[in-house]
Amino acid sequence: MARQTDQDNPQDKEPTLPVGVELTSLDETFRDSPHPILDRLRTDAPVHHDPQLGRFILTRHDDVRRLLRDRDWGVDPRKSAPDAYIRLITSTSTPEELAAYEPSMLFLDAPDHRRLRALVSQAFNPRVIEGMRARTEAITEALLDELTGKSEIDLIADFAGPLPTLVIADMLGVSLADRGDFKRWSDDLILGFDPLRSEETDEQIARSGEAMRAYFEQAIAARRATPTGDLMSDLVRAQETDDTLSDQEIITMCTLLLIAGNVTTTDLIGNGLHALMTHLPEMEKLKANPTLIENAVEEMLRFDSPVTDSGRLPFADTELDGCPIKKGISVNTSLTAANHDPAIYPDPHKFDIQRKDTHHQSFGGGVHMCLGAPLARLEAQIGINALLKRFPDLRLADKPAKRRHLPSFRGFETLPALL
Repeated sequence: MARQTDQDNPQDKEPTLPVGVELTSLDETFRDSPHPILDRLRTDAPVHHDPQLGRFILTRHDDVRRLLRDRDWGVDPRKSAPDAYIRLITSTSTPEELAAYEPSMLFLDAPDHRRLRALVSQAFNPRVIEGMRARTEAITEALLDELTGKSEIDLIADFAGPLPTLVIADMLGVSLADRGDFKRWSDDLILGFDPLRSEETDEQIARSGEAMRAYFEQAIAARRATPTGDLMSDLVRAQETDDTLSDQEIITMCTLLLIAGNVTTTDLIGNGLHALMTHLPEMEKLKANPTLIENAVEEMLRFDSPVTDSGRLPFADTELDGCPIKKGISVNTSLTAANHDPAIYPDPHKFDIQRKDTHHQSFGGGVHMCLGAPLARLEAQIGINALLKRFPDLRLADKPAKRRHLPSFRGFETLPALL
């Protein structure tokens, strides 16, 4: 039975297994080419202890899938050990920070998680999302109109970034004129997932957090005075009808939806386009047969997942594959590694938009399965097909693309392309 070895005598195994920064996108080698490292962990230490960042890491597909669906594990950092990884990414390392912490749905367990998710889940069911198709197509075409006549663009700044921001802003009912602010605030707030961020970054996060809070406070007051047909009005109406939501919960929910609705979908579209442009035969297949787009997007999610890992906390002392895990210790599930497990996927590092089995773990699993998955799929399918139809000669520019340096997420800061 393969087990982690780094807690034993480091001379027992050479070379030693990577830990800490070496297993995050802060490390250039891991950021640019994670699979050789994750493949090694999956073989040599499928339950890998990372003492530098206070976590264990799972890399096998079935282990990841099983843990994400196990209700005996949670996500609330208030139930974690003081040195757990989750404390680093939620800024709850000190007792004072923990006492002041106001978790989003992302870091809540039942019953609070169930209550909040139920209030917004109907807005993201497949029927409602399909009803957004025409509006999403119109937003996409308007963005493409802005690119007409250009010979070189940045696919992130000019397309993959604005599209999800505009769609989720439209859904929430916030002004599309403020899309630049929403994008900037979202990009700043997600920096909280860097466990080694600087004090300067913390200050940047705090400024954007306060700006977004102030915006939503005003927007909620406006909806209370004059309700409209948007999702924010639905949340205010639920508060007034059932008294199940506080203003803070509405603000936190809107902030989470805005961030999750734009950053990760931007990365899905950007990663997918990069995969196509670096695998030209696959791009030609899609241009020749646009009906392949649904399968292609699932393969994009599997091949280059926008979210690289998720995590859980055990409610009691337990073990995984014979490795003891103490109550409240962070266990990270590598979605990237699970999606490339050769025990599940033939030739896992090959990008194949006609792959027969494109199931993946990129949206997580269990009660915390990504609520916005149907919307992300719709935006990627519409956006990528429309872009290729309008600009069939799309290709990478000579300028190098730049990956984002942010743990838990994988995407591009810039992706220069020729039209």
